[in-house]
Amino acid sequence: MTTTPNPLGDYVRARRGLVTPEQVGIPASGVRRVPGLRREEVALLAGISADYYLRLEQGRDRNPSVQVLESLARVLLLDDDATAYLLRLGANSPVRQGNRGGQRRRPPRETVPPGIAKLITTLTLPAYVEGRYFDVLAANSLATALSPRLTPGANRLRDLFLDPAEQALHPDHENAAVGMVAGFRESVGTDTDDPRFIELVGELSLASPRFSRIWARQDVVGCEGAAKYIDHPQVGGLTLNRERLAVSGTAGQTLVVYHPDPDTDSADRLTLLNHLGPSSPHTTNSSLTGPS
Repeated sequence: MTTTPNPLGDYVRARRGLVTPEQVGIPASGVRRVPGLRREEVALLAGISADYYLRLEQGRDRNPSVQVLESLARVLLLDDDATAYLLRLGANSPVRQGNRGGQRRRPPRETVPPGIAKLITTLTLPAYVEGRYFDVLAANSLATALSPRLTPGANRLRDLFLDPAEQALHPDHENAAVGMVAGFRESVGTDTDDPRFIELVGELSLASPRFSRIWARQDVVGCEGAAKYIDHPQVGGLTLNRERLAVSGTAGQTLVVYHPDPDTDSADRLTLLNHLGPSSPHTTNSSLTGPS
C-alpha cells in the first residue's frame, strides 16, 4: 500500500517547527514538548479551526483557499519566495490537478541551446549552464579552472555535500549549503514526483546527514546573484560576483557567470587563473536524462 505524497502538509509542519512563540507574540509559559508553534496556535493566529489545520497537515484536506494559505504564510513568517512556494503547493494539490494514477513523469531531456553553448566559449569569465536539478550541462575552461567539478555531467548539490575538494573551495560551507538547498527546492518547485528529483534527494539524504538536516527545514529561496568567496588552491582567495540568468526557451536552465569587481586583487587572480588554464576557452555540452 502506498501513501499519497503530502508536500503541503509536510511544508507547513516543518515551517511551524521553526517559529518560536515569542516571534508571534505568544508569551512563553511552561515546558513545551515540541519546538516551534503548536498546531492550535497556528490555527488561532491564522483564523481557522484547529481541526481544519490538522486536516491540512495530515493531508486529509488538500484544497485550501488562497486566503487560508496567505494567512498561514503570515503566521509562519514566510518571506516572498517561501510564500510563493506555499501558494504553488496549494495550487498543485492532487485535488486540483486530478489523480495521476501513480504514474511518474519521465524527467525532461536537458540540452543546452546551441547559441548559449557558443556564447560561453566567447566569455573571458567563468561561465557554465546549470539545469533545474543543478546538473552542470555546459562549462567553459575558466569555469573548470575555478572548480574542476564545473564540468558537464557533474551535479552541484552532490559535489558540495559529498566532495571534500569542492567543500574546501567554500570556507563558509554551511551558508553555501543552506543557500544551495533552498535554491534547489525553489527550482524544482512542486514537481516532487519526478524520478530525477526523488533519486537525487534520496541519494543525498542517505549519504549526507548535513543535507538531510538542511532539507528537513524546507527553506525556499530564489536563486539570485550574490558575491561569493572562493579559496582557490592555486591563486588564493577570490571574491566574485555570481550572476544567474534564465535561459529562454528551456525548462529551468540557468546561465551562471562569475565576475570580479574591476581593479581588485580578485580580478588580478582571476586573470592569473586564466593564464594557468588552457590557452583557449572551450565548452562541452551534454544531455542529461538521469543522474550522472
